[in-house]
Amino acid sequence: MWGKNKGSTEVAANTEVDTLIGEHTRIEGNVIFNGGLHVDGHVQGNVLTKDSADSVLSVSEVGVIEGEVHVANVVLNGTITGDVHAAQKIELGPKARVTGNVYYNLIEMAMGAEVNGSLVRNAEPKSQVVSLKEEKKSKPKSADRSA
Repeated sequence: MWGKNKGSTEVAANTEVDTLIGEHTRIEGNVIFNGGLHVDGHVQGNVLTKDSADSVLSVSEVGVIEGEVHVANVVLNGTITGDVHAAQKIELGPKARVTGNVYYNLIEMAMGAEVNGSLVRNAEPKSQVVSLKEEKKSKPKSADRSA
């Protein structure tokens, strides 16, 4: 059980798993966690982290989530039915299946992964240089003083 590698990729390998939902476990309700969560079982509810920029959700090829996901990093090789919001990075393994929209900052997608929905890149904050250029464009030109 602990030694099996069911498609976890690099992010999951570098992250400590604080919570494990086993293959024969079914959870009905929202799951709120910090740190690392690995899902081999079935979650019927939303999966969320609470203000944790380094949180990682990994779902093995036998793992299933039916609900929305709001996590900083996602490593998916199983199935998610619902929107996925990865604040930092999402890795979709070859057996990953998402039915819903995927919101991400960085994405890595293996051949064979499937997304039945939209891929939406999170907007990055505009740099100050761009803001200054836009400011100059929007300022009205001064009146002509030649009278």
